Amino acid sequence: MLEVSQADTSRAQQEVDLTIVVPVFNEAESLPALCQKLDEVLSGLTLVSEILFVDDGSTDDTFDVITRLAHQYDPRVRAVRFRRNYRKAAALAAGFQEARGEIIVTMDGDLQDDPEEIPNLLKALEDKDLVSGWKKERKDPLSKRLPSKLFNLVTSIVSGVRLHDFNCGLKAYRREVAEDSLPYLYGELYRYLPAIAHWSGYRVSELPVRHYPRQYGHSKFGSKRLLHGLLDLMSITFVVRFMTTPMHVFGTLGLLCGFAGGGIGTYITYLWLQTGTIQHRQPLLMLGMLLIIVGIQLFSTGLLGDMLASMHQRGGSVGICPTSSKTRSSTITRRGARPRDAPSFRR
Repeated sequence: MLEVSQADTSRAQQEVDLTIVVPVFNEAESLPALCQKLDEVLSGLTLVSEILFVDDGSTDDTFDVITRLAHQYDPRVRAVRFRRNYRKAAALAAGFQEARGEIIVTMDGDLQDDPEEIPNLLKALEDKDLVSGWKKERKDPLSKRLPSKLFNLVTSIVSGVRLHDFNCGLKAYRREVAEDSLPYLYGELYRYLPAIAHWSGYRVSELPVRHYPRQYGHSKFGSKRLLHGLLDLMSITFVVRFMTTPMHVFGTLGLLCGFAGGGIGTYITYLWLQTGTIQHRQPLLMLGMLLIIVGIQLFSTGLLGDMLASMHQRGGSVGICPTSSKTRSSTITRRGARPRDAPSFRR
């Protein structure tokens, strides 16, 4: 659950060009300085802008600080508050849903991202749909930089998006990109938004940005981030790239296993016909049988996946036979649920 603090009525009805979404968790000390910098930068732009803080269930006085900042910088500052910690993906999803701007810029609330880079991101976004920041001179310990380099290299190769820094929180989106990414904002898949946008046909680029050492608090991400990131990469690659063609994956694997098992079976049969015995090849025979069974299961999984994908493409409609000649056939349409991990809204 979450709560949303609204600005005054006249401002709420005013069109907004730019929304700065800042997900925060226990960042009370850094928020006053961050908000001041953001206000200075946004005041120099010709765009109508707003700052949207998403408090991801902070246990310190982060939301009290945000409340004071909302009064101090009214009506520019708005706030969303989670009742508990849902993690960054849910915070970004709530921010995208509550944002009123046609352009959305996301950034972290720890003062490591520089608000003065926002005009540069907006300029780069003129002929792009998503611009991702690149912390070219990253001010983090070596223990964070090396795993991040490995993660970014693997992600770039697998996704086909030539970016140096998928993890950078400073990004600029056109509104339609943010809206299309909502179904994938669960777990820790937010770091793959540039890859998801690229696979969806949007124009993606990156821009070197300044990065500063953390001044307050500590990092909210532990050493398991690299392992989880690689597992998430496998998940999102399959979900996005093969959602409509699961047979290409399971069918290929099934055929490979089936052919391998069939080859072993042919070899065992040849030995039996030539010598009258399989010459103690029982383990090999068992392997061949196992490969054939696994191949059939994978192939069947691909067929089921294609059936589900076909239903999804048709909107989940299921025809119902008429009970009489005067009764027209009707359909049942199942509406998709909201993204996993995303909390419901209470205004």
